[in-house]
Amino acid sequence: MVYQKQLVVVLAPAKLNLSLDVAGLLPNGYHDLDMVMQTIDLYERITLRRSADLTLRLPGSFVPPNDKNTAYKAAVAFFNYTGLLAGVDITIQKHVPVRAGMAGGSADAAGVLVGLNELYNAQLSMSELCAIGAGIGADVPFALMGGTCRVKGVGDLIKPLPPCPDCWFVVVMPSVGISTPEAFKRYDIMGSPVHPDCEHQEQAIRENDLAAMCTAAGNALEHCSGAVETAAICKQLNAQGAVTSLMTGSGAAVFGVFDDEQKAKQAQQALQAGYDQVYLARPVRGGARVLPLPAKKDHTPRREK
Repeated sequence: MVYQKQLVVVLAPAKLNLSLDVAGLLPNGYHDLDMVMQTIDLYERITLRRSADLTLRLPGSFVPPNDKNTAYKAAVAFFNYTGLLAGVDITIQKHVPVRAGMAGGSADAAGVLVGLNELYNAQLSMSELCAIGAGIGADVPFALMGGTCRVKGVGDLIKPLPPCPDCWFVVVMPSVGISTPEAFKRYDIMGSPVHPDCEHQEQAIRENDLAAMCTAAGNALEHCSGAVETAAICKQLNAQGAVTSLMTGSGAAVFGVFDDEQKAKQAQQALQAGYDQVYLARPVRGGARVLPLPAKKDHTPRREK
């Protein structure tokens, strides 16, 4: 008899934009982006159980667990793609700030896809999972692959890079989040004085040069995001010794890059005096992944010798 898994647990990491540039508009009207993205060790924890129905729970979160949620959409897309007549009970312990530009919703979707692939032994390839994910959200393919990547287009063109230079991140979530569509609308009206050199940053990463990576950092959406606390947070992070600091994604979270663990911990403590959500994080090399479940104890009686 083939043993079928009844439960799978997935960790899905948040992301930071080490750089984000808007290169123009694509023929379909979407913004043509050029970015360097990095997953970090701040995770959503997703538990999936076999079920006849499709249910979603988000305990402790104000995010509505309805059919518009990316995790729910991912489950529907997975079952549609595979043709499996099955269901799943999804419980997500959310740890990534919402409306932060850290792809928490995309991480949830990626985690559900990876988890269902394992739970039902569907044996879908990474390219198949990414194709399903692209129909759910622009950041889902990256959330599946993770690590350090150069990402272009609408998030569909992903080039894996070597791991970013060793560093620590201090991530600060302001009191007010940012709507991604609104941030891009403001960009279309205001433009931006910032256009980071993503090519130079990629080269710096390949050369394991943290200083050069930080020199090339920047976010074209930062000045038009509408996040009023960004400049003040960056100033505090820099005063604490950050090599550079910037907003991630369309905001509103801000992060500093540190080359020293002690400085990073001191910065975290300093920023916690003014902000409720301050995280110390490290870069990680992968995307959403299934956790190994504890081995079942063998209760077979043992013969005395």
